[in-house]
Parts: sequence; C-alpha cells; structure tokens
Amino acid sequence: MRVVIATASPDALAAEAQRYGHETHLAADAEGIREIVSATSVDLAVVSASDRFLTEAVLAHCDSRGVRLIVLIASDAERRYASGLGLYEFADATATWSTLELQLTGAARTPTADRTADRTADTRGQVVAVWGPAGAPGRTSIAIGVAAELAEAGYSVALCDVDTHGASIAPALGMLDEAPGFAAACRLAGANALTRTELERIGQRYEVSGGGFWVLTGIGRPSRWPELSGERVKTTVDACRSWVDFTILDTGFSIETDEEISSDLFAPKRNGATIAALRAADTVLAVGAADPVGMSRFLRTHVDLIETVEPDRVSVVMNKLRASAIGLNPAGQVAQTLARFGGIDAAALVPWDQAGYDAAILSGRTLAEVAPKSPARLAVRQLVHTRLLGSRTPALARRLIGGRVGAASA
Repeated sequence: MRVVIATASPDALAAEAQRYGHETHLAADAEGIREIVSATSVDLAVVSASDRFLTEAVLAHCDSRGVRLIVLIASDAERRYASGLGLYEFADATATWSTLELQLTGAARTPTADRTADRTADTRGQVVAVWGPAGAPGRTSIAIGVAAELAEAGYSVALCDVDTHGASIAPALGMLDEAPGFAAACRLAGANALTRTELERIGQRYEVSGGGFWVLTGIGRPSRWPELSGERVKTTVDACRSWVDFTILDTGFSIETDEEISSDLFAPKRNGATIAALRAADTVLAVGAADPVGMSRFLRTHVDLIETVEPDRVSVVMNKLRASAIGLNPAGQVAQTLARFGGIDAAALVPWDQAGYDAAILSGRTLAEVAPKSPARLAVRQLVHTRLLGSRTPALARRLIGGRVGAASA
C-alpha cells in the first residue's frame, strides 16, 4: 500500500509503516500532499489536524482520487478544527503504526449515528461533584480550579453548573448565560435526544493556553429549578461520561429531603438536582470554609452528606485556610478539629488567596491564568493530581480511526 504521511515528525511513523511492507511518501505541507496524491497512486494519507497539513483542498483532492484519510489529533482544538472540516472520527497523534494497521485491516468502528454512548465501558469518563454547605465555602472556585487543572493535564473536561439556588460559573468565567447549557441538556435528556453533537452545540468552550474545557452554564433565575429534575440530571451526567474524560459538577448546598412530604410525590424537587448529582458522582469533593463558622456549618451538614452518598466516595477539602481567622498553625488546628468532631482525616487544605481570586473574578478568568504561582492554585493542583488522577494517564488510545462524512461515496 502507498501511504503519504504529513505530520510535524513523520520519520518514526514512516519507518514503522515500511516495516509493515508499505511504500511511504513524506509531505511537508498541504501543497505537498496534493502534489504526491496527484503524481502517485496513493491509497492512504495520514495527516495531522492542523491548517499546515489539513485543508479543504486536501480533503477534496483525496476524495476525488479515492484516497483514504486518517487524521491525527493532538488536542481538543485540533479535534474541533477537523470536525469543522467534516471529520467525525480520528486517531490519536501518538498512535503507532501497529495501532493504525489494526484499524486498517478491519477493526475500525463502523460509523453510526452521533450518539453519546459511543464510548466503551472501560473508557467512560469520571464524574466529580463539588459540594459544600451554605455560607459560600468556595464550591465554584474549587470546581473551576479542578476543571482547569484537569484540562491542563491533557484531559477532556466538562464543567457543569447544577446549582438550583445560585448558579455562578458563567459570571465567574465571564460567560453569557442567557441560554443555560445544563438546563438545555436536561431538556434534551428528558426527550431522549441528548447527543455528543447537541452537547457541543449547547456547551461553551473556555480556552486557556494549556488546554480548554467545556462549560454547561447554570440557570439564570432560581425560579427555573424545575427544569433540573433528578432523573434528567442523572441522564445528563451519564451522557457526559460518554463525552469527556472528566465531568465536574458544581452543585447546590442543600441536600435536605423535607420537600418529599409534599402531597405530590411525583413533583420535581428543588434539591433533587444536587442529590442526583452527588449520587451519580464517582468522587465528591466536600468543600468547607476553614474558619470557626465555616467548620461548624460543614461538620453539621457533613453528617447529612455521608447519609446521601457512601463515605468512601467523599474527599474533604477545607478552603480559605488563613491564620487571621484560625490563629497560629491554622493547618494543624483545622486538622485537629475535623478529626475530633467529625472523624475526618487527611483533608485537603487550600490556602486563601484574596488577591488572586479577586484578580480572577475581575478578569473572568481562572486562578491558574491570573496567578499561576498562587498557593491556592498550587493546592488545587496537588488535590487534582493526588486525589483524582493518582497514577492515571490520559486514555489516548480510545480515539479510533475513521473517515470523513460522505467520504465512503467518493
């Protein structure tokens, strides 16, 4: 088979292809691809998803000559670029030729309708719910920080605002929220029409230098809470598992179930969204404010939390740690209080950085962007790498090779 390879570093891939008995041709840019395809009976083109190599002209040229095209994706930005050109399945940029060969010899997935359930069970994404009691312990700031760190680590991430009392992710990131993304996803889920395409249509991208993440904004008016029923939230979260590596849920504070004494047992419940999100999560980051009032509120409601979800899924985060509110050795005092009154060991401690968070809110950006060396940012980064990632690495091999929509008829 004759193969043209057009990537920034093609030598290793070309050498491996030759060991499989293929004739390889290297192209330095899009024009080089067109010249080789025109002059040689090429069967396959392996092309990086950047405008240097992949253009509409290249796609049309390959289609007109019946050349199969494999696009290598290295980032979310490249995936969006290729999708904009009509591509729907990709290979990872780090794929070896043996992986490509496996797909070329018949193991490739047959194109199907764009449903979110296209991930296999072993590649379904993880869900992290961020919860905390009333009193602004910093749920949203922790949720945004966790999403940003995961995105920087190379994972695909969706940040969802599930708070039915005071949604705040959109204003914190300087985004418009006239059309709440999470509510729209819930409506589609209720109609069994929530697909990957729909999630990317209603979601907004927040781009940062190290990587971006999707945002499903929350309801703009608290009166819209009936749109986020527990069942719809659960279905939406399940869809997000098939969409991204990590789904971060910024939840409301209340997990009371007193509303269940209502005479209408089937009516939506305002706290149902938060409870459904917590129960659907693989990990719950329970956030409390590290001051006397905040810890008192946290310890009282932590009891309710571990009655709602299994204790082994809860990871405690004490936010806004500062000596000015606790006294000398604030970390030691917080740890001692949690252990004595709540039986909580090994809580993650996040220092309070008033200046850093003020700068982030003022500019509508993440703390990692405005203050990358902030002690609060570094603590969230450590939290992500020790409690959420561990030894895990991005599941790059899950992306499969395919073609372009309509290419089969070329």
